[in-house]
Amino acid sequence: MQKTQTYIQHHQNRFLEELLDLLRIASVSADPAYKDDVARTAEFVAEKLRAAGADNVEVVPTAGHPIVYGEKLSDPSKPTVLVYGHYDVQPADPLELWTSGPFDPVIKKTELHPDGAIYARGSCDDKGQVYMHIKAFEAMLAAGELPCNVKFMIEGEEEVGSVNLGAFLEGNKEKLACDVILISDTSIIDNQTPSINVGLRGLSYVEVEVTGANRDLHSGVYGGAVANPINILSKMIASMQDENNHITIPGFYEDVLTVPAHERKAMNEAPFNEKHYMSDLGIGSVHGEAGYTTLERTSIRPTLDVNGVWGGYIGEGAKTVLPSKAFAKISMRLVPNQDPDKITDLFARHFKAIAPPSVQVEVRAHHGGLPVVTPTDTPEYQAAAKAMEQTFGKAPIPQRGGGSIPIVALFESILGVKSVLMGFGLDSDNIHSPNEHYGLFNFYKGIETIPYFYQYYAELK
Repeated sequence: MQKTQTYIQHHQNRFLEELLDLLRIASVSADPAYKDDVARTAEFVAEKLRAAGADNVEVVPTAGHPIVYGEKLSDPSKPTVLVYGHYDVQPADPLELWTSGPFDPVIKKTELHPDGAIYARGSCDDKGQVYMHIKAFEAMLAAGELPCNVKFMIEGEEEVGSVNLGAFLEGNKEKLACDVILISDTSIIDNQTPSINVGLRGLSYVEVEVTGANRDLHSGVYGGAVANPINILSKMIASMQDENNHITIPGFYEDVLTVPAHERKAMNEAPFNEKHYMSDLGIGSVHGEAGYTTLERTSIRPTLDVNGVWGGYIGEGAKTVLPSKAFAKISMRLVPNQDPDKITDLFARHFKAIAPPSVQVEVRAHHGGLPVVTPTDTPEYQAAAKAMEQTFGKAPIPQRGGGSIPIVALFESILGVKSVLMGFGLDSDNIHSPNEHYGLFNFYKGIETIPYFYQYYAELK
C-alpha cells in the first residue's frame, strides 16, 4: 500500500477542500424545507464517486430521499466490500449555541485537536467519515492497489430511521451481494487508543400527546379545577424511572441479555477518566442506573430519555394559560435481546394505563431498530484490527457503543452479511449537538487506515 499512502499524502489538501464543500450543503433529512439540499448532496456524492473511479454510479430515487450507489468490480475471484454510510445530517438547532455557522465549516485548533478540527454539522456524523472511504478508494485505484471489489451504498435517511432502505435492500439483493459491509459511523476511545465497535444498542422512538380540555383555558378561571396536560405529562414521565433510575414499564427488562461478569470487568478496563468525562460535559456528577458504571450504562444497559417536551405558551412575556395539550418525544435505547416493536407496545400500554381519567393520551411510534453484537473472530474483524494496529501502532480494543445504527441488523437479515464498524470519530465530537466537529487527525487517519483493511481482508478471506 506504499503507492496508495503516497497518493494520500500528496492529495490531503484537496481531500479536505472537497469535504468542506460537501459540508456546506444543508442536507437535513428531517425537515422538508431542506429537500432540495438533500438531493443536491446526493448528486455531489455521486459526482465524487465518479471522479474517484467508481462505475455504474447512480442516484436512486426512493419514496423519500435518494440513495447513491456505485461500484468497482474488477475480479470475481476477489472478495467484495460494500461500503455503507449516510450523507444526511441532523437539524442544526439550537442555532444560537453554535460558535460558527453549522453549514459554514471552519477549522479550529483546540487542546484535544492541536492539528485542528472541522466545525460543521455532519463533519463527523457522517459526511466526514463517508468521505474517508471515497478518498481511500480513489487513492487505491489511482495507485493500482485495489485488492477487493468495492460497492458503495450511501443513503440520505439514516437520521430519520432509514425508512426506505429496507425496500431498497429487498429489491436489489443481487446488486448489493457482498462478503462484508464496512461502516464508519462510530468512534474510537481516543486518538491514542484505537477501538472497534462490536455492538450497538437498538432503538424505540415515540411521540406522546396528552390532551385535557378542548381548548386553552384561562389559568385563573379554570386552574385547580381542570387537569393541566403539562403537569400530568411531567408526572407521568417522572414515574417511568424509580429512585435507582430503573425503568418502571412492566416487562421492559424481560428480554435483556445479561452480560457476564468477566465481560463487564474487561469492558471497564478500557481507558476512561470519569473526572475528565464530567469536566468535558460541565456536570457535577454522573447519573444513571444504580449498580452499573458509566461505561456499562452507555453500552450494555437500556435507557429511557425525553428528547423534547413542549406545550402551552413559550413566547416572550407572560400568558396565564392552562394549555389544552402537552407533547414529548421519548427514545429508548435497547440491548440484546430486546425487540423495538415489543418495547414500543409495552411503552404505549403502560403510558396509557398510568394516565388519569382527566386527560386523553395518544402514543405515536416513529422509528426503531434492533440491537446488534458483531463477532471478533471473523476475517473482517481481524482485518480491521490489523489495519488499525498498522496505523495507530497498537491493537484496537473491541468496545460496545451506545448509539444505534438500525440498518446493521437489517443488512444481516436481508443480505445475510456481517458488518464491521470501523469508525474514527470521538465521543466528544458533539454529534447531534451544536458545534459538531471532526478532527483533521481523525479524518486523515481514517483515509490512511481504510486501504489496509482492504489489503488484510483480501489476504484473510
